[in-house]
Amino acid sequence: MMGPSVVFKSLCKAVYSIGRHTSCLRSGFILPALAVLLATFIPSVAEAKYAAFVMDAKTGQVYYARNADTRRFPASLTKMMTLYMAFEALDSGKLQMDQPLPVSRRAAGQAPSKLGLKAGQTITVERAINALSVKSANDVATVMGEAIGGTEANFARLMTKRARALGMKNTTFMNASGLPNSRQKSTARDMATLGKALLDNFPNRYNYFSKLTFKHGKRTYRNHNKLLRTYEGMDGIKTGYIRASGFNLVASAERDGVRLIGVVFGGKTGQSRDAHMASLLNRSWAKAQSSSTVAALPTPKPSPSGDALEPQIPSPQLVLSEPNADIRWGVQIGAFRGHSRARSAAGFTAKRLRDLPVTAAIEVTPLHGERETLYRARIVGMERTAASLICRELRRSGSPCVMVTPNGDLQIANAGNG
Repeated sequence: MMGPSVVFKSLCKAVYSIGRHTSCLRSGFILPALAVLLATFIPSVAEAKYAAFVMDAKTGQVYYARNADTRRFPASLTKMMTLYMAFEALDSGKLQMDQPLPVSRRAAGQAPSKLGLKAGQTITVERAINALSVKSANDVATVMGEAIGGTEANFARLMTKRARALGMKNTTFMNASGLPNSRQKSTARDMATLGKALLDNFPNRYNYFSKLTFKHGKRTYRNHNKLLRTYEGMDGIKTGYIRASGFNLVASAERDGVRLIGVVFGGKTGQSRDAHMASLLNRSWAKAQSSSTVAALPTPKPSPSGDALEPQIPSPQLVLSEPNADIRWGVQIGAFRGHSRARSAAGFTAKRLRDLPVTAAIEVTPLHGERETLYRARIVGMERTAASLICRELRRSGSPCVMVTPNGDLQIANAGNG
């Protein structure tokens, strides 16, 4: 395929040869010719930066990938790895939450976005973590890097080494912040891998990525990830922008026990990037649900008259269990391909139930089939009435539910169950 310069010269010769002009540069043909060349041979800036990736956080199954392994500038997505290193240092005892970290002249001199720390000041580890996750402060990134690595350059080497260990084979870090550096590159797939590692390895610290605001001094900073406020199930992770990268985002959202991780590189604006991320996730939910869950409800058994029993649940108020009450009843909310997915689904459901008895517990039981094993997600440890009420509540919200008897059998709730 000819390059733009070769084609351009050919066009010039063609114009000259037919005698319409003595110079291509003087011809009226030059502007339309250039327009054709630009449209045909020079990719748009946005396309040159664009990459996207969506995967299931638990299984790793990929639902969307475009330019997923093409190296791009991560910008402030870099701070995900800076925070990963900070969390490791906390777990190992190298850092403490209340530990003051010194601010060097180099850190204070970093370009915005920043807190505006002065050389000689200190900032605690916990405040630094909040500043990185919410404000995306570049000066704080350098502070953290120097605290862990001695120098930011050494910290970047440690970041790259850890990235390789996590499976991020196409990622190289040169600084802790994501400020422009021609050698600092990553990929959409690698950043999704890092997002999954943060979820898996630091579940007790992941909530830092969900914080909407961070207060420092007299100022309150709002999280740049606006989808935290507008997209159902969104609880992290990180935005990023430099001119060379466009608007980047790694996002994670959970619905009905299924968690997706999405990555977008190269958005033209923050708003268009967010809209594109929402679109990618919306298109992936149906695929994720269909590949991970099987209907929970068994087919209702026909009554003696031959008609299927319709659930007719009474509505008494939930009361405390009697001393001798049978609390071996439960509910099943789904059968899933994967133990961890079943447990997550049961936990998600339990969190949103209003009247869950204090004796309730999550239970995952295998169901061995000829071709595969499914895992039944259950909440057990309650009276029959409580199980009936919970199923009623779940069905009203559009979620499947069936009662589990004391001997483990499934039973469609009906008028006689309460």
